[in-house]
Amino acid sequence: MRVSFLYSRGNEPPIRIPAIGLDQFVRLPPATSGGDFCFIETINAPGAGPPRHRHREAEIFRVLEGRYLYEVDGRRFFAGAGDVVSIPGGAAHGFVNVTDAPARQYILMAPALDAVAFFTELAGVMHDGLPDTGALNAFGAKWQVEFLGPPVRATEGPTG
Repeated sequence: MRVSFLYSRGNEPPIRIPAIGLDQFVRLPPATSGGDFCFIETINAPGAGPPRHRHREAEIFRVLEGRYLYEVDGRRFFAGAGDVVSIPGGAAHGFVNVTDAPARQYILMAPALDAVAFFTELAGVMHDGLPDTGALNAFGAKWQVEFLGPPVRATEGPTG
């Protein structure tokens, strides 16, 4: 039997990765769902986003503030405040904040990823800036994350 409970710290400092303009908060860690899912909040700097990547976990993004350009398996599209984007596990993806202010989103990952450990370690890998894809994949192997290339850029535009 699972027990549901409220999990809220709300005062923890963000996990910061300046190389990709990310401040991240883990709002619901894997232990609270028995590993079924985790819930994170991200704040992305203007023009910033992660390198294109893929992993086994599915992700559901809810844009809270701003506007993003997403790329999923080569298809690009915009999503703004209130929009929900579903990315299946195994899909190649990335996104970029296309506004001139910080943008914010909640992300549900299923099954759960130990987001605190992953992003803390990733911050260490990126402490001197964005490393090449080979170095990222050496890190990603432990997490079953494949890095596919540079971050999505706003100049690329939607494809449909």
